[in-house]
Amino acid sequence: MWGFHVQDLHALVVEDDPDISSALVETLEGAGFRVTSARDGRAAVDVAAADPPDLVTLDLTLPHMDGIEVCRRIRETSDCYIVIVSARSDEVDKLIGLEVGADDFVLKPFSPRELRARVAALFRRPRSAMGGEEAGSAPHVPSPSRPADEPTTISCGAGLVINSARREVQIDGTIVELTRIEYDVLEYLATHLSRVCTREEMVLSIWSSALTHDHHLVDVHVANLRGKLRRHSDATWIHTIRGIGYRMDREDQPQDRRAGGGPYLVARIDSEDWARGLDF
Repeated sequence: MWGFHVQDLHALVVEDDPDISSALVETLEGAGFRVTSARDGRAAVDVAAADPPDLVTLDLTLPHMDGIEVCRRIRETSDCYIVIVSARSDEVDKLIGLEVGADDFVLKPFSPRELRARVAALFRRPRSAMGGEEAGSAPHVPSPSRPADEPTTISCGAGLVINSARREVQIDGTIVELTRIEYDVLEYLATHLSRVCTREEMVLSIWSSALTHDHHLVDVHVANLRGKLRRHSDATWIHTIRGIGYRMDREDQPQDRRAGGGPYLVARIDSEDWARGLDF
């Protein structure tokens, strides 16, 4: 299933319920991970600092510090994979969890086979440069093969340049800080410039698993991506194709720049921009 060896990789299970914690530990140990568990938020942050994990499964309802804050703090210093495993099914919880850095969201009660498949899909995506350099035990997951003559730098106009070899994005020479998935979304759209990309194909390509049925994940990460690009430029590269997906166009001339296209932050879910950014 995995396509690489997971021995010596560290998984941190953050779960208050002892039965669910045991099930998660058993599932991940069965997949080959070395597993540590924490019962509350503060302990989870301490464990992650002392023994950096490659994977974190994280409940949202925890003593002392909730899962959202735990995710935020771990993400400040780590590029590990974070999967929220929670019974809280409200859309707001999913959106905020993804906004602060989670990679996926699994509802309780969870299927061990599905969880393993989702984790395997995450690890098949290349880690960012920071993750590969700092996490010495991280697996080497090669990027999808490229033709020898295919350039590693993509220019999208209006100063936006994507360096796929470095997994780095710049606007007018300034680096744009993106999460791993936000980068994957941007690179996918940029390699299909001027073509409509459906949510379904983006899910299958970026998450690498047909088990990730929640196409809403694409909307969330596109919205986050748009907000971060807007902090550096008023250009609009990514356009919503109502009911289908997204299209990315070059922005060569300032007069071609249009307003709109998504919210600044996912947390502002009551804004009109947010509603427009999630056209179905």
